[in-house]
Amino acid sequence: MMPHRTPSSSAGYLVPSVRLGVDLDGVVADFTSGWMRFYNRDFGTSLTNEDSKRWNDVVELTHFADIDEFWEWSADLDGRSVFWHLEPLPGAVDALVGLHRSGHDIVILTTKPTFAVEDTHEWIAKHGVPADEIHILEDKWLVDCDVYLDDGPHILPGLVANRPDSLVCRYIRPWNRPVPGAVDVRNFDEFREVVDRQAAQDADG
Repeated sequence: MMPHRTPSSSAGYLVPSVRLGVDLDGVVADFTSGWMRFYNRDFGTSLTNEDSKRWNDVVELTHFADIDEFWEWSADLDGRSVFWHLEPLPGAVDALVGLHRSGHDIVILTTKPTFAVEDTHEWIAKHGVPADEIHILEDKWLVDCDVYLDDGPHILPGLVANRPDSLVCRYIRPWNRPVPGAVDVRNFDEFREVVDRQAAQDADG
């Protein structure tokens, strides 16, 4: 893996930068709490994060017949899409800022409905996410990165299969399961450890 930015200094030696492909929803942005807050308000329910155990709970836990109905509702919540209203997950933005200050490239890889593209760019700017690049796409493996971080059970196998020379990290969530070839991380502290190991390995050649 080749460095992409100016190497940073750590423990007295130069550490190559690492290109990090980072998902947004469920990793940096709290999608579950966000949609539940508006759903509870609009439909008088009392859903909590603890209720969400499956990837498609936006349908399974609601009255919507399918994902299209959910997107239709979520496209206009007080004048903006649900994605604009999301809160960052605790510590996520600070962790990305720290990684960026260490010289690593932050490449945002996220899948969004067309109606949410502008809101996504605004969300990233509003919350100070240090994004060197932003890619909104289905097949995230098309964007070359050294290390990927994602929680999507439908995304992780494709990253492992199509990027065999990269490290793929599964952000452990109730809605995903271990993927052969992926490294499990529970939080950004563990992700930082993975990145530091990769950078040190690159430095050793």
